Amino acid sequence: MMRIEINGRDAFWFNAFIVEWEHQYPQRALIKEASGFFIIENDWLEDLKRIAGACFSTVVVAPMDPSRRSLFRQFLPGES
Repeated sequence: MMRIEINGRDAFWFNAFIVEWEHQYPQRALIKEASGFFIIENDWLEDLKRIAGACFSTVVVAPMDPSRRSLFRQFLPGES
């Protein structure tokens, strides 16, 4: 299992990514954490990246400690 972050160009494309993922892989449920990250099986990563590319989105492997990413975001302008 790994933690990922899904970044869409905007809310429309993020939702398009989710819909396309659920359409192509209904048996592969993404587990959303309260932090906004998702938990996936390791072998799904390439399929997620392929679908993300078609939906103007990116998939990034998130750190195992989400507080570390939160710390860096405090120092990056325009990031939330």
